[in-house]
Amino acid sequence: MATMVQGIRMALHYGERHLDLKDIFGQDAGPPLGGVFTATQGLKTAWNTPLDERGIVGTAIGIAMTGQRCVGEIQFADYIFNTIDLLKLAGNNLWCSHGQFPLPLVLMTPSGAGIHGSIYHSHSFDSWAVRLAGWKVVCPSNALDAYGLMISAILDPNPVLYLKPKALLRVKSKDKIPGEPEDEKELKKRIDAPIGSARENWKPNWPLLQEYKVPIGKGKIVQEGEDLTLISFGRSFYLCEQAIKNLKDVSVELIDLRSLYPYDWKLIKSSFQKTRRALIVNEDTEVANFAEHLAYRMVQEGFYHLLAPPSVLSGKQVPGVGLNPNLESATVPQVSDIQKEIQKLIADSW
Repeated sequence: MATMVQGIRMALHYGERHLDLKDIFGQDAGPPLGGVFTATQGLKTAWNTPLDERGIVGTAIGIAMTGQRCVGEIQFADYIFNTIDLLKLAGNNLWCSHGQFPLPLVLMTPSGAGIHGSIYHSHSFDSWAVRLAGWKVVCPSNALDAYGLMISAILDPNPVLYLKPKALLRVKSKDKIPGEPEDEKELKKRIDAPIGSARENWKPNWPLLQEYKVPIGKGKIVQEGEDLTLISFGRSFYLCEQAIKNLKDVSVELIDLRSLYPYDWKLIKSSFQKTRRALIVNEDTEVANFAEHLAYRMVQEGFYHLLAPPSVLSGKQVPGVGLNPNLESATVPQVSDIQKEIQKLIADSW
């Protein structure tokens, strides 16, 4: 099965070939590296920019304003903060023009902890992102969704922020991407560049990929349950899957949000009204966290359905994530933290 980064790369290739995607760019996005995580490796339209996040975002806006589809990459989400004013302007474009000037750009960036990247390569951008009115925001947890969300993002007339959970980029999918070869070794041979000097003349041999779209704004119930609704996305969703494997005597309904904005409120509401308890997990810092909005809305619209207050498990309110593994583990939610919070919530009541 493909890894997430292979899924993203194949979706971008599909976009080049079938969706009129003409520009993929960012720092080291073009040859020979193809991105720091190789998400743009071997792509025909990928090219390198200077180390200038504002230039990357500004270029993407300019290309999209002409009606051309493009994908820009910020090498790490930690370095996107100096572009906030430009992101705000990009979000205004379609709305201010009353729909006359679409902005079909995708801005993708690796986000979150899990690789011991310390304070400059571990930030989450989830909660900042959903405050950017006019943007759609997605974050996959597996290769198939990564493929389908990227294709939907390329086709969308709105700007889409595509958050790549960096700790999951090398994790293999449980499901095949349409058109992916049966043998994962064959896929690697065909689309992963060799290491060293052999890379100079290497060209990918792309499989015959098929269109597969994950609708932006649609979550997915990955596991049905009766006692508690567990909601997450990206790397935190992966940890939630691990956490509930060993829980006994608790029936957990697990939701992969996939799309942070617009989010699938219909799915969320029907689930917590059934289970009557809810826990939302992510890695962003705990003050003004995106999950707090979901918990608030649960109380506002479903108070009389709930047996206990909705709970939020998120990152600590500290300036960064420490390099030492113990510091990272203490800063963002871990499997054991999720298990403890589930057990606490099951025992709790109004």
